[in-house]
Amino acid sequence: MIIEIKIPSPGESVTEVEIAGWLVENGDYVEKDQEIAEIESDKATLPLIAEESGIIEIIAGPGQAIAVGSVACKINTEAGDQKPKKPEKPAGKNEPGAKDSASTAGSAVVKGREKKVTGNQAASIHDKVKISPLAKKLMEEKNLSVEDIIEGLGRITREDVDLVAGINRQEGPASLEDGAGLKEASREVTRQRISVLRRKLSQRLVAVKNETAMLTTFNEVDMSTIIEIRKSYQGHFTEKHGVKLGFMSFFVKAVTKALKLYPNVNSYIDGEDMVSPEYCDIGIAVQTDKGLMVPMLRNTEGMGLADIETGILELAEKARKNRISIEDMTGGTFTITNGGVFGSLLSTPILNPPQSAILGMHNITDRPVAIAGKVEIRPMMYIALSYDHRIIDGRDSVGFLVKIKEMLEDPVKMLSGGRDPANLLLGL
Repeated sequence: MIIEIKIPSPGESVTEVEIAGWLVENGDYVEKDQEIAEIESDKATLPLIAEESGIIEIIAGPGQAIAVGSVACKINTEAGDQKPKKPEKPAGKNEPGAKDSASTAGSAVVKGREKKVTGNQAASIHDKVKISPLAKKLMEEKNLSVEDIIEGLGRITREDVDLVAGINRQEGPASLEDGAGLKEASREVTRQRISVLRRKLSQRLVAVKNETAMLTTFNEVDMSTIIEIRKSYQGHFTEKHGVKLGFMSFFVKAVTKALKLYPNVNSYIDGEDMVSPEYCDIGIAVQTDKGLMVPMLRNTEGMGLADIETGILELAEKARKNRISIEDMTGGTFTITNGGVFGSLLSTPILNPPQSAILGMHNITDRPVAIAGKVEIRPMMYIALSYDHRIIDGRDSVGFLVKIKEMLEDPVKMLSGGRDPANLLLGL
């Protein structure tokens, strides 16, 4: 029976996608529910799943634009008997009648052709194989030898060849002919098609610059207290909540409290109206191989630091596996982006429409600052707030950023809604 695998809809209003890449080759045997390809739209990347087991026939090539609902491939479910069998493990050396692999002729199979090597040559080659400690432990647990692994591979892929070629280039001594290892001058260029996701991202970024009155205000934060808290409580926090305490959770918490004090920063323009949500959905900008994605943490006003860290961890895992869905990125009232992980000292983040503001975190560096009339070295971070001046005035933008600074430098204020605990206690 021939099963047609059609392109699923990645979301409403999406009519066309691209095949980002096939995870199997034409003619391969695939299992039911196996991921066989990645589909990329202007909103998200999602997997194409095999509905049945059988031999696959690929119809749409990688990088090809294809309409939603079109046939991407076919699976012959009656070809189950063609499923490749796993190579049988050779008899052990201590078993009766077993032959020593070092004393018999070995063979390496490369795309259907056999290259014979003598027993001594095979043993010599196997002795030179480098095994990582983790792989060695795993081999011992599964009672596998180097010969078992090499013979079990049965097929050398392009990635294997590139990997070995790269290792040889790194370990091989530089020859006199190549100028002591210097590369020859080259004027080659590489051309590749821009993904549909990045094309959509480009359009949105240009639209932001053209359609908003974007400004950026800056401040700096002394990170000493947060660093000390993480150092003192990291072990207990991880043991109780099963997740590490990072910097981002403090920023999300501070931003959430500040948004309640400055609701205009949490607003957006809809036609001739200004919409101000009562909730806080904070977007965390994530850089992936596919482009910049901004999945959302929903209702952060009801989250503690542990909940925030758990949510960020789940989003990061989805991002690494290219499994962030449209639902994960839909909506959002405010965004935080962290250029500091790449070493950025200062930048002007760009708005994530239709949101009206975005906070930029940066690298933490030791700098001299004036503390009580004395110069001290403190771990400082520049923070930047880009905002749409059409609905956010300078007073709100600066006040919002200052309030974040205050709560990060004195995290106890997060428990009192950003207000001074003493004033709150005294009713001032």
